[in-house]
Amino acid sequence: MKKTLIAVIVVVLVIIGIIVFGRGSNNGNTAGQPPVNGSAPVVPVIENTKVSSKNSQYQNAELGFSVNYPTVWEADNTDAGVTFIMPIDANQVSTVAKLQADITTAPGKCSFPPVTTIKDRGTITVGSNTLNMITMSNSVQGRGYFDRMYSLQQGNICYLFHFASITLAPESKKLSGSNLTQAQNNNKAIVSTADGDFTSMVKSFAFVQGPAGIDESKAPTH
Repeated sequence: MKKTLIAVIVVVLVIIGIIVFGRGSNNGNTAGQPPVNGSAPVVPVIENTKVSSKNSQYQNAELGFSVNYPTVWEADNTDAGVTFIMPIDANQVSTVAKLQADITTAPGKCSFPPVTTIKDRGTITVGSNTLNMITMSNSVQGRGYFDRMYSLQQGNICYLFHFASITLAPESKKLSGSNLTQAQNNNKAIVSTADGDFTSMVKSFAFVQGPAGIDESKAPTH
């Protein structure tokens, strides 16, 4: 009986030892914790940093780029990049319904959508890079659409920047007389300001070093 009791106690102690030492030897590391056993610190893949009351920086180390943008914009990450929703001042008389900027990355050669309503073409220089640009504008059933697009080829990756605005027909808000004139003037000013902020964001574009991958020649096999 005594031998059986001793055996049970030994088994229990062994189990406790495995649990305690197993936890203590866990080499997993999460953000905010110091590296273990000399491993490299965890680098945040996506960061939104408030630089000032007016400007913030978006950095995506996985996709390899960063941009500066107005802090009032709302950043929403996507699988291929990021979408920025620009606020529309509800206190102004206008019919602007949408202001949005997107940055997407895709493998292959850059190409703009096949459209026939191109308003303007050009290029801009950002650092040592030259970006192609097109603008498009049209009106469908009273709605006004304006788009500006920039593209940048880097190796076999295309970076595409897209600004889009939608302006509703005045009838949608039952505007007339002086209110209609004011709305039309405000529409132009709002879209123009957002378009300018978008171009400023594009001009702030910079490549960043992505997180180091695993050397497959040294990766453990199972």
